[in-house]
Amino acid sequence: MSQLSSLKEIRQFFAADRFATEVTGAEIRLAEPGRSVCALTLTPRHLNAAGTPQGGAIFTLADFAFAVAANGYTEKITISLQHDITYLAPAKGKILLAEARRVKDGRTAGFYTVDVTDELGTHVACMTVNGFVVGKRKKATPYLDKIS
Repeated sequence: MSQLSSLKEIRQFFAADRFATEVTGAEIRLAEPGRSVCALTLTPRHLNAAGTPQGGAIFTLADFAFAVAANGYTEKITISLQHDITYLAPAKGKILLAEARRVKDGRTAGFYTVDVTDELGTHVACMTVNGFVVGKRKKATPYLDKIS
């Protein structure tokens, strides 16, 4: 069983989450057991017709932060079972920050909160996530074997 035990290993592992990292542009700023901070520098591709960050971009960043908090520094593999997101205000800044925190960690399930703000302090969204443990990590980069 392999446990991710450094920020470098966590970033390498989550590089395989290509939608969040390559398509959306999310990056991991901090990872601790049960906690993470991920960032997204906003560009025109992230904006909706009203000129504010599109809900899907905000959701993707928050979901990515959950994944890092739930799967970093552990051998468990946890996936999201249910999300609830409330959009609170349009971002005023140029960088979105998602901070995920584990509230409860059980043998097969966990509960997380994710707050999304911008660098100016605007509280953009709040997400709650029920995570479900589907197994244990066998090696540090299981998804890389699936890439052809």
